[in-house]
Amino acid sequence: MDLRFTAEELAFRDEVRAFVREHLPEDIRAKVLSHQRVEKDDYVRWHRILNAKGWGAPKWPKEYGGTGWTTLQQLIFDIETGLAGAPRLLPFGLTMIGPVLMKYASPEMKARFLPRIPNVDDFWCQGYSEPGSGSDLASLKTRAVKKGDKYIVNGQKTWTTMAQFADWIFCLVRTDPDAKPQEGISMLLIDMKSPGVTVRPIVTLDGGHDVNETWFEDVEVPLENLVGEENRGWTYAKYLLGHERTGIAGLGHCYREMRQLKHYAQLADDGRGGKMIDDVRMRDKIARLEMDLMALEMLLLRVASGDGGKGPGPEASIVKIRGSELQQDIAMLQHEVAGPHGWPYAPQWLEPGVEVPVDGPAWAPAASSTYFDMRKTSIYGGATEVQKNIIAKMIIGLQG
Repeated sequence: MDLRFTAEELAFRDEVRAFVREHLPEDIRAKVLSHQRVEKDDYVRWHRILNAKGWGAPKWPKEYGGTGWTTLQQLIFDIETGLAGAPRLLPFGLTMIGPVLMKYASPEMKARFLPRIPNVDDFWCQGYSEPGSGSDLASLKTRAVKKGDKYIVNGQKTWTTMAQFADWIFCLVRTDPDAKPQEGISMLLIDMKSPGVTVRPIVTLDGGHDVNETWFEDVEVPLENLVGEENRGWTYAKYLLGHERTGIAGLGHCYREMRQLKHYAQLADDGRGGKMIDDVRMRDKIARLEMDLMALEMLLLRVASGDGGKGPGPEASIVKIRGSELQQDIAMLQHEVAGPHGWPYAPQWLEPGVEVPVDGPAWAPAASSTYFDMRKTSIYGGATEVQKNIIAKMIIGLQG
């Protein structure tokens, strides 16, 4: 593999850098680089700036309003926007339900929903996990019963990220309770403003409110909101999860946080009159993470370029594990660099304009929040243990 960029790829990188430098709002950039909370309006503003440029759907084909970029261009875009301090693009529409609709939805459903995703005219969330049905997703119990020209949905979803902002949820429901678990599931698109939908917050370790419980009580959903065919939702769910797991790797995020880690190490005292970056053991830890980051980038290129247009296969589980672990390792080392200055922590310190009342660097408590937040990466999108089972069965060929 030739790891050198071509002249065209270097020109593309320069174009992305210049655009982001000129158009990324400074208040959003400051929040991201300071590990402060990024709100709904921040995400929507950035998406719409990109969409006005024609970059609202970096991984989509041109026929659906995407860029038609190569795999390498997509990675360059991810890295450069990450380094510049741009927030991650919302995955729910772009890399989760969007590809499913392109492959499985009716022409009418595609025309109705796909054009609205790149501009975030609809804010999406995911309705997969339930209490008792997370890793064992096929055991889900939320029911959808056909009644006239509607489905009546009852049940509960949990860990629904950003459901408090969402206009729509793509939801797995059981439509045939007598079939085998995987064969009785369908996928519905549900308007979150429908009567009977209730969202309740789940406050996480860092004091944030990204995830929720979502309840459905006699929610009416038009039959036309069924994705593809009834009782084939498990097929669509697996296809979606492949795209989600590949996206979880967060290459641009990792590049930015590695740079932040080095910056923190240059600022932090080592307790012996020097800086943390001067400690040979710290430099060794940073170097090891940099090698892991290079390996992750090569892995992403290999997986994304080798799918032949079919979408991510079981190799996405390898990407998901390595990306999750690397994000956690970088956050853990940031927290180590912060040392005792990172121990005091209050969620309100992550709000813009709030003064951090600690005797130490202002970035140190934010390093703690990132450490807390990154603990979830090895769980969402399918826990690491589940991914290892998939690798063992689908790639290595072991039978449990």
